[in-house]
Amino acid sequence: MSFLSATLSRVKPSPTIAVTTKAQELRAAGHDVIGLGAGEPDFDTPENIRAAGIRAINEGKTRYTAVDGIPELKAAVCAKFARENGLDYTPAQVSVASGGKQILYNALMATLDPGDEVVIPAPYWVSYPDMVLLGGGTPVVVETTLENSFKLTPEQLEAAITPRTKWLIFNSPSNPTGAGYARDELKALTDVLMRHPHVWVMTDDMYEHLVFDGFEFCTPAQVEPGLYDRTLTCNGVSKAYAMTGWRIGYAAGPVELIAAMRKIQSQSTSNPCSISQWAAVEALNGPQDFIETNKAVFQRRRDLVVGMMNATPGITCPTPEGAFYVYPSIAGLIGKTTPQGRAIDSDEAFATALLEEAKVAVVFGAAFGLSPHFRISYATSDEALKEACTRIQTFCASLR
Repeated sequence: MSFLSATLSRVKPSPTIAVTTKAQELRAAGHDVIGLGAGEPDFDTPENIRAAGIRAINEGKTRYTAVDGIPELKAAVCAKFARENGLDYTPAQVSVASGGKQILYNALMATLDPGDEVVIPAPYWVSYPDMVLLGGGTPVVVETTLENSFKLTPEQLEAAITPRTKWLIFNSPSNPTGAGYARDELKALTDVLMRHPHVWVMTDDMYEHLVFDGFEFCTPAQVEPGLYDRTLTCNGVSKAYAMTGWRIGYAAGPVELIAAMRKIQSQSTSNPCSISQWAAVEALNGPQDFIETNKAVFQRRRDLVVGMMNATPGITCPTPEGAFYVYPSIAGLIGKTTPQGRAIDSDEAFATALLEEAKVAVVFGAAFGLSPHFRISYATSDEALKEACTRIQTFCASLR
């Protein structure tokens, strides 16, 4: 009998972390590796937010807090949802955790029973299916297509829902594709959900502020108020505020669900870092002008990468609405061979060969549930992106 839990056999390590770790190991060994795997802004946390964290330390705000967030941060979250999304919540409807990942995990652990199904559009963030499996549920993966801009259609959603469906996990703009749903596209999906009152919606709005070309972000409960009582609207400060290491995520939803999530958190991590919470108060309540500045940089980088990828034979790269990822197709490269004799028979083989032969680290599409693609994170310098894309072009041109 194995000492380890059988539950553990149902999940796998995060492929994105594995790629980043491999790139770091190669760098440490002296190789000139360009990492395009990490989903992390290369900007420093804004000075006013850093100052708020320092102030919290100097004022002795370093002790335990309420399990799921200080009152000041919950109030800031409520104000953010009202100001930016037109959603009214009370502090009793808000949960704060150690990152957006813990928010999603707590909700799934608090609600899933064996046999419960969770609809997950693919490509998906790598952790969604594994968290569902850890909770004893069954991921129901619905594959989208490049031709449809990687967006779930109402017909696909309708077909995926069964009497056992408990949640739809909805991520817009998407990691890994950057695809964002316009209001009419989202309304078509919420119309389907209104016909199935047993299905709840878990939104992952982490890239809400990183949208381009005038795209207007909206979230399900905002588009369809009838879903308010069965929606958990999740967000965090990691991406837009360049606070990945501070580890603060938050969500708002029905009081009963928030209380259940609090119970889970009380027996796992307890409260998020007190210092980070005070910094997050400043992030949400303080100046927001730097977001537009950073967004313009990301849009420029997006256009650079999309242009260079589409100029590469065998690669097709759609232009995403948001986030800081692109998700090119390598359908035109499958079946080819590298100069070193490696067969490109999958996107994983492509990513492995690209790292070993061209020293560019990307994440293969199968990790996100849709092949043959790979994900580029363009949250790095223009110079690094130009060099990386040039290496990808040279590598692809060398395939025979």
